[in-house]
Amino acid sequence: MLKPVPLDDAEPQGILPMQSLSALADSCAVMSADAFDADQIQPASIDLRLGDRAWRVRASFLPRGRKVADRLRDVQMHEMDLTRGAVFESGCVYIAELKESLNLPQGISARANPKSSTGRVDVFVRLLSDFGSQFDDVADGYSGPLYLEIAPQTFSVLARSGTRLNQLRLKRGQSQVLRTSDCGVDLTGDLVGFRARRHAGIIDLDHIAGHDPKKFWEPLYQAGGELLLDPGEFYILASKTNVEIPVMEAAEMLPIDPGVGEFRVHYAGFFDPGFGTEEANGQGSKGVLEVRCHETPFLLEDGQTVARLVYQPLTAKPDKLYGQLGSNYQKQGLKLSKHFKPW
Repeated sequence: MLKPVPLDDAEPQGILPMQSLSALADSCAVMSADAFDADQIQPASIDLRLGDRAWRVRASFLPRGRKVADRLRDVQMHEMDLTRGAVFESGCVYIAELKESLNLPQGISARANPKSSTGRVDVFVRLLSDFGSQFDDVADGYSGPLYLEIAPQTFSVLARSGTRLNQLRLKRGQSQVLRTSDCGVDLTGDLVGFRARRHAGIIDLDHIAGHDPKKFWEPLYQAGGELLLDPGEFYILASKTNVEIPVMEAAEMLPIDPGVGEFRVHYAGFFDPGFGTEEANGQGSKGVLEVRCHETPFLLEDGQTVARLVYQPLTAKPDKLYGQLGSNYQKQGLKLSKHFKPW
């Protein structure tokens, strides 16, 4: 397959905005088994969609110098038809083919993260590419299919061909880190968070505002500015301060440094340009934190640093900012995923 013409060398290094992503799709650097959805390209990312097949597997894996399809044969247990919808059960691991594939020009690489709605229902997803030695990162100039590892942790979920669980950013060159900022947790006010109920029902990932939150979540109320995290439990909390992503930048919330505490924060890491900004009518937006405690109980205190945001430059201002294409999370406070009715 011929490589598309590289982007203009005069273009600066950094994360590509939506107009550059559209140009790459038009040049077949980003391809799909079906036509792209009208809202699939976001201000600085592309939503990826499940394909027609998935496989229950015995274990997670990295291809490490092999094609994913070849490695999959060693660990697959049974195949699932996603055209009719299928349940991904909690505690199990699956590999699904994606509709999108890549034929990147030299100088362009990619990185994936779960969509925010995916992380908020505790579904752990990671991108796989042929010959890859790490999850979520796609090599410069990669040409080939894409797959998604899906591992629901708390809730079993119903998904189908076309369901969007993760998103892809494309980057030119080695963009610099502009700055990092600490993100503290807000444990003030009355309602401070939610804890997932185990053994709840199935969540249909394409049924927006279609689930009763009280059947899936336990509310957590203020207790002197502290919250005791139980090992193995999953929590939804909010950031202490507002999050604002300037229109010429994008950010990623990274997993917590183990030196700060024995828990992981935020499965879904991308924040698009315009999130929380006045220009996009998003002033006052909080970061929602998805928290899982590990081996030992941990006592969180109000304002304690639980995550860090890393900001990187865009190569150009996107034609549309976060929220201007429609969003469930602009101007959010403490909020569950879009699958649930208001609390």
